[in-house]
Amino acid sequence: MKSLHFLLFSLLLLFTSLDSSNTSQADEAGVSAKGKKPNVVLIYIDDLGYGDIGSYGCKDIPTPNIDQLAAEGVRCTASYITNPPCCPSRCSLMMGQYGQRFGKYGMSRGLPIPSDRPTIANFLQGEGYVTGQIGKWDIGTRKQGPLVTGFTKVARNPPKKTYTKQELSELPPTLAAAVKRKGRKSKYFCVNKSGETMWLTDYDGDMMTEFVETYKNEPFFLYWSPEAVHSPSIESPESFMKRTTAKGKRRKLAGAIVSVDDQVGKLIKALKKNNLRESTLVIFSSDNGANGSEGGSSAPYTGGKGAGTQKEGWVRVPTIFSMPGTLPEGKQFNGLVANFDFYSTAASLVGAKKPDHCDGVDLIPYLRGDATGDPHEYLFWLNNEPGDAERRHLIATRWKDWRLYKKYEKDAWQLFNLVSDPREETNVAEGYPQIVREMAAQHAAWKKTLAPLGKISQVSGQTKVIPTGHGWASDTKASKQQPAQ
Repeated sequence: MKSLHFLLFSLLLLFTSLDSSNTSQADEAGVSAKGKKPNVVLIYIDDLGYGDIGSYGCKDIPTPNIDQLAAEGVRCTASYITNPPCCPSRCSLMMGQYGQRFGKYGMSRGLPIPSDRPTIANFLQGEGYVTGQIGKWDIGTRKQGPLVTGFTKVARNPPKKTYTKQELSELPPTLAAAVKRKGRKSKYFCVNKSGETMWLTDYDGDMMTEFVETYKNEPFFLYWSPEAVHSPSIESPESFMKRTTAKGKRRKLAGAIVSVDDQVGKLIKALKKNNLRESTLVIFSSDNGANGSEGGSSAPYTGGKGAGTQKEGWVRVPTIFSMPGTLPEGKQFNGLVANFDFYSTAASLVGAKKPDHCDGVDLIPYLRGDATGDPHEYLFWLNNEPGDAERRHLIATRWKDWRLYKKYEKDAWQLFNLVSDPREETNVAEGYPQIVREMAAQHAAWKKTLAPLGKISQVSGQTKVIPTGHGWASDTKASKQQPAQ
C-alpha cells in the first residue's frame, strides 16, 4: 500500500512539474496561461509636447488617464523621434527602422515605404493578430493605405461637419475665417452614424472601445493615431477648455489635449471591463515635439515644431509603456529609446523574433530593470532632403548626456550637455573637442550604412487612403508581406 501511495505521489509531482514547465514556456513565448497571446495598443498623438501632460510636469492641463498609464507603467524620459516630423515619424514607426534605410531624409510625403519587409501590422498579422487602425495615416504613397500594409480592420473616416451660413455668422471672426477657407468644413467636428455632430477625437475613442469589445477574445494590435492635437485647435469646445487652467492661445490646445486624455480613459475602462488590462501592453507616445505656435510646451527643453526645429524639443517626446503585472508600475526609465523600438518590443512580447531589418531594441528587459544602461548607445538624425523646408534640416547625434548637432553640412558642430543645460544655451564644443570628434565619427559611420535619397512616386487618380463613412473597412485579402531574404 505504501508503494502505491508513493507511486501516486510521484506521478502527481511529475504532472505538476510538467504543467508548471508548460506554463513557463508559454509565458516565455508570449502566450498567457489561458493560451491567448498578449494584446498591443499603440497610441500615437500628433504634436504632443514633452511638457504637455501631467506625468511629465504639466500643471495647467489635467490628464488623469494618461497619468494613470504612467502610474501603472514606465515613463520614459529620453524617448526620441529620429525622423521628424509627422509623415517620416510614422513611416519609421511602422517599419521599425530609421527612415533613411529606405531613402527618407525629410518630409518626403508620398515616398513609398518598402514592400520587401513587413510593417509592424504585417508582422503581427502573421503572428495571428487582428490588426486595427483608427485615425490619421500619412504613410507611404496613396496606394499604401492601412488596408494594404497589414491592417485587417480600419475605421472609416466619418464625414466632417459642414457649418451652415447661420452657424458661420455666429462664430468668432478668426474661427469663421478659418472655416470659410475650408469650404465651411470642420477639421475636428464630424457626423456620427446617427447624424449627430461629435468631436472627432471623441468619435475615435468610441471606435477604440468598439474594437476592444469586438475582438476581446482574440489577440489584437490596435493603432490609434488621432488628428489631435495637430493645429489648428481653434475649434476646441469651451466644455473642454474650461477643465484646464491654461491661458491665451494655449487654452485651445489644452482643450484638445483634455479630449485625448478622455479617450485614453475609455480605453482603460474597456480593457478593465473585459479583464484585458494586465494582458495588454499600452504604448503612448507622440509623433514629434510641441507646436509652439499653438502654445505647446517642450519644458524643460526648448524648441519644437515650426520654430526651434534644431533644438531638443522637436525630437524628444513623452512615451509611456504600461502593462501591469509584466512591467513595473510608477517607474521612470532614463535610457535612450526611439519610436522604432516599439516594433521590436511588440515582437518580443508576442514571443516572436523581430525581422532582420529592424533597427529597434526589445525594451522589455530595460523597462523591467533586468538590463541596465542605454538600449541605444547612440541615436542619429539626418534630415537633409534638398527639397524640404529649410527649418526642418537637422544633423545630430545623441550619446549619454550629450547632444551634438548642426543644421547644414557646412556648419560647425554645436555640443550641449542636456543634463546641466537642458535649454541648450551654452555651446561647449570648443571645450570638449574629443567628444565632438567621437560623436561626429559615429554619425559618419552610421551615414555610410544608409540608402540613397528615395524618389517620390507619382500616383495617378484620387485613391482614398482610408475609406469614408461609418464603421469598419476590412482587408479581405489579408496582406502578408514577407521580409527580404
